[in-house]
Amino acid sequence: MHEHAYGPSETGSVVLDLGGDTGALIVYTGRDLHGREIEISRDGERRVHSAVRERRVRDGSFHSAVYPDLPAGIYTVWWDGDASAGTVSVHGGGIAEFVLPSSDFRPPG
Repeated sequence: MHEHAYGPSETGSVVLDLGGDTGALIVYTGRDLHGREIEISRDGERRVHSAVRERRVRDGSFHSAVYPDLPAGIYTVWWDGDASAGTVSVHGGGIAEFVLPSSDFRPPG
């Protein structure tokens, strides 16, 4: 797990390329995970990561990791190197959303 100290992103600063078999994923988190790298992967494929950042919008702010340009499929959202936090389906032309549990989440097992 890596952590970074990125500043907030402002409205309109993230571009998503949607269409055909390409979608995107937004993983929502609490403020306590700011800077943490969240990994995702499709079955049998290499993991990719994105850092949790504060996202400022017109009505306030929230924290999330954004994954643009994803091939459609079922993705595992990883809590850490070994434990899954769950799965999410990404569809071409759409934006999938996943809510990651808080930092005191303990995966089963």
